[in-house]
Order: sequence, then C-alpha cells, then structure tokens
Amino acid sequence: MEHITFILISLVMAFLITFVLMPIGIKLLIHFRIGKNIRSEGLVGKAEEFEKLHGKKMGTPTMGGIIMIFALVILVLLSVIAQHAWPILTDTIGFSIRNNLWNRQETYLAIFTLVSVGLVGAVDDYLNIRGIGRTKGLSARVKMILLIILASLGAYWFFVKLGYDHIHFPFLGDVTFGYLYIPIFIFVFISAANSVNITDGLDGLAGGLLLFQFIAYGAITYIRGLYILSAFCFIISGILLAFLWFNVHPAKIFMGDTGSLAFGATLATIAFMTDTLIAFIIMSSIFIFETISVILQISSKKIRKGKKIFKIAPFHHHLEAIGWKEETIVMRLWLLGMILAVVGVIFSVSSIGTYAAHLIAG
Repeated sequence: MEHITFILISLVMAFLITFVLMPIGIKLLIHFRIGKNIRSEGLVGKAEEFEKLHGKKMGTPTMGGIIMIFALVILVLLSVIAQHAWPILTDTIGFSIRNNLWNRQETYLAIFTLVSVGLVGAVDDYLNIRGIGRTKGLSARVKMILLIILASLGAYWFFVKLGYDHIHFPFLGDVTFGYLYIPIFIFVFISAANSVNITDGLDGLAGGLLLFQFIAYGAITYIRGLYILSAFCFIISGILLAFLWFNVHPAKIFMGDTGSLAFGATLATIAFMTDTLIAFIIMSSIFIFETISVILQISSKKIRKGKKIFKIAPFHHHLEAIGWKEETIVMRLWLLGMILAVVGVIFSVSSIGTYAAHLIAG
C-alpha cells in the first residue's frame, strides 16, 4: 500500500506542478517570441500543401519540453529535500517521503537521458526559431552525432559497467548478442528519439501516445518491484497529462524537439533497463510506422523518379491531405496507441526472464 501511496502522490504532484507551470511558461515563450516555425524540409511531399494545412500554427509557443523537464527536476529536488530535511514529515506521510526520486539503482539513467537529450533538442529548437544556421537549426549530421554520443554512453554503461549483453524474447528466453548489444542499443535509442519527433506533427498526437507508453511502463515496473522507477514513469505520465491539457487541438503550446527527442530516448532507456525491448517495439508501432512512411516516401521518389506513395509523409499528414480532420486522426491513433500499450504490458508481464534493472539493484 505504501508503494501505491508514493506513486499516487508523485503522479498528482507532477500533474499539478506542470499544470501551474504551463500557463506561466506559455506567457514567457510568447514574450521572448519562442514560436513555432513551419518547417517543410523534414517532410516528404509538397511544401505548399503542408503549409496550407498548418500555416495557421505559425508562431504557436514551442519548446514546451523545457517546462516539462523543469517540472520533473522540481519534483526530484522536492523528494530529496523531503527525505533529508523533513524527518518529522517523513514519519507522518510515510513511504512517499522516505524514498526520493534521485535513485542510483532505478532512475539515474532515465533522468540523465531525459535531461541530456532534452538539451540537444532545446538547442535545435532555439536555433530554428532564431533562424540560425544553414538549416535553421542543428544540421541532421550534427544532431545525429550528438545523439550517437549520448546513446554510446548509455550502451557503455549497460554493456561495460553492468555486463549486460542479452535481450529477452518472450516465449524464447534470453538471447546473448555479445558486442552486438552496443550497436543495437545505439540504434534503438536514436530511432526511438527520432520516431517520436517525426510523429509530433499534430496537436496532441505524440503527447498522447507517449502518455500511454509511460503509463504502461509504470505498470510494468511496478509489477516487477521497481517502485522508484515506476513512480518516475507515472510522474512523466502526470507531466504529459498536464501538457496535453494545453496541447490538444487547438494547441496553445508544442513540446518541440526538446520534448519529443527526450521522451523517445527515455522510453528506449527504460525498455533496456527492464529488458522489455520486444514489448517496447510493439507499443511503439505507430511511431515506427510513421518513420517507415517517411523512408518509403523518400525511397519511392528516388527509385521511381519522383513518384510518391503518400501525398505527404509522415503518414499522419497524408491522412490530413486526403481529407481527415486533425482531431479524428489524433483520436483514432490514440485508440490504437492504447491497445498497443495494453498488448505490450501483457507481453512483458507474461514473459519470464532477467532484466537489467534487477541487475542494477543487485
């Protein structure tokens, strides 16, 4: 019961703090003119068609990911202060204060990933907004190099420090990959970050899908006895829920690369921590398909001399282009996301195997 109390208090506080910070952050972003630029170079289709659909969103405050990460930092600091400075309150409230969120065994890696990748996204967002650089933002090469560096640090930690070199496959057991574990980790880490970024193109879409996955991982980690990591996942869920209040159509703020890259990479890290990569792939099916739609579109135009598969890629913009309303697309993909999250949880809890977080705890 004390674990549930800890998690519920963390979830509610995360929602309330973010809900209070969002309007303040939106005003500050408007004041400093941190507004969205409509970039068509990341799309594969007619730029004018995309601008017709989304031109009205020009100037909407972005970099909302900074507010969300700041909310998390506040919660972590509060939990540390509560544990060390308020022993009387600790005895009164119980587990929720006795255990802080800055936990070496369960949350160091997740917090480091969220903050470090968020910084990369923030730099990219800021440069884009200010029109700095040849590509108005970090070039694809520079962004990729930075993500590879951060992913390599994570791979090093798992493989060298923890001696982890296998991946659990449901119904098959653990498969050892040896040194191949390192490039697998790097690939999944970068792919997860970029796929969420690609999907973050409609009001509420990426935020809702991320919410379902973090709730799913909150359940998975709780079932496995990783209560601090579970609280972390539910804290992110509370933060995303508050963000969605302001991000659903018509959006008052966007998370930007600051949020999309950071949350995608963090989910990948948690997937490796819990050794649930297959479940993670299942839950990320929409993000994966959105990315594949871009790859297919680019390949088709190159191989078939300009011929396209979709009107615009990624796929959610294709649905817009053929007449689907933005809200309809988001709600239907949310429904699919919820189903995939449930399936992912079932896969993860029905399988028997070791997982990295228990190794860390040991």
